[in-house]
Order: sequence, then C-alpha cells, then structure tokens
Amino acid sequence: QVQLVESGGGLVQAGGSLRLSCAASGSIFSTYTMAWYRQVPGKQRDLVAQISRGGLPNYADSVKGRFTISRNNAGNMVYLQMNNLKPEDTAVYYCKAVSSNWGDAWGQGTQVTVSS
Repeated sequence: QVQLVESGGGLVQAGGSLRLSCAASGSIFSTYTMAWYRQVPGKQRDLVAQISRGGLPNYADSVKGRFTISRNNAGNMVYLQMNNLKPEDTAVYYCKAVSSNWGDAWGQGTQVTVSS
C-alpha cells in the first residue's frame, strides 16, 4: 500500500497563495486516483479536489477557479495549488490515494490557516 506525506501548509493572508505537496512511496502510484480533502474541527472531512490516473481533475464548487490539482507520476507527487485563499479555506488538508485494487491511504495532514 502507498504511504503519503503532505507538506506546504502554513499561515497566509486572505488573497494569498499556497502550494501543497504530497509525496507518495511505492511503485504503483500511477494506478491510484489521488485526492485532497480538508477538515475543520467538529466537521466531516470534505473532498476538495481529485485527479484521475490519467490526469483528469474535478473540484468542489467552493474551490473551482481558485485551486488546481496536478500530479507527477514519474516523481510520485501530487500537488494542490491554492490561489485567492479565503478565511473559510482554513482547515487541515489531507492527501488521499484511492484504489479499488490496493485499498485507500491517507496522509497525516497539513494545517492551512488563512487570516482575514
């Protein structure tokens, strides 16, 4: 099963940008659908963006036009470029690998805080 490590979170002012990275172990990374989720305390973990094995993305309505998900299969990396950040984007962001063959895996999360 793949193991995931996120990085790139931090504190940013509203309107600013951050780029989250997720490094995956294992040689079967390209067979996984990859996704970013986020969670605030006391609420469920919500899907932010997802990218298929072939690179087809889809986004939650709340981040369309502001966030971009991408992947580098050769480097076992997935990214989330976040622009025009808003205070409501504040959350812990998690990377997830999805596979019907190998099972799902989660990273440990990275905190994103957007100040107004």
